[in-house]
Amino acid sequence: MNRRLSLLWAAATATAAIGALGGCASRSEPTRWYELRSEPPVALPIPPLPPLAQGGVWEIPRSVRMPGALDRDVLQRARGQASLEPLVGHRWAAPLRDSVPRLLLHDLAVLRGSGRVWASPAPPAVVVDSRLQVELLTLQAAAGERVLRLQALWWLEPVSAGPGTPAPQPRQVDLQVPLADDTVDALAAAHRLVLWQLAGRIASDG
Repeated sequence: MNRRLSLLWAAATATAAIGALGGCASRSEPTRWYELRSEPPVALPIPPLPPLAQGGVWEIPRSVRMPGALDRDVLQRARGQASLEPLVGHRWAAPLRDSVPRLLLHDLAVLRGSGRVWASPAPPAVVVDSRLQVELLTLQAAAGERVLRLQALWWLEPVSAGPGTPAPQPRQVDLQVPLADDTVDALAAAHRLVLWQLAGRIASDG
């Protein structure tokens, strides 16, 4: 009889433990999604910005080179000398590999004029002067610091360059955007702002 009671007690204890684990799982925090929206993160003047005329017509590839560390769906912060801290439960609605080229195309069209910026391949009737190349080196906020840093290289490849034409020299951009607060929402919003600033730097210097 004692053995039977012991077995029943063990079974009841195991069932209670499984139920407790299930309860913890059901109470876990839901995933929060963050979107890099197309609308510029700053108020544009009225009337709108005049298109920038310099640089002719640009063609922009549908991809931007970036480190593998940025090709993640989970938001993250840098920590220490070389560590990354994934922000569990906080995810991009679209990965940066898709959002960054989409926003660069959109923002450059706002700044330069839609007729001067085309996604690659441009329509056959469009005469393209230069192809824009962009490579992200850093797009990261450090844990404990309230600033997002973007480092990037960009250059324009002339379409009509003949044989022996020197390769264009990349230009480096180093931007820092303060975070409004310590929330992940502020971190995501800073990503949108710094990408707008990158497009502004390229449009003004191109």
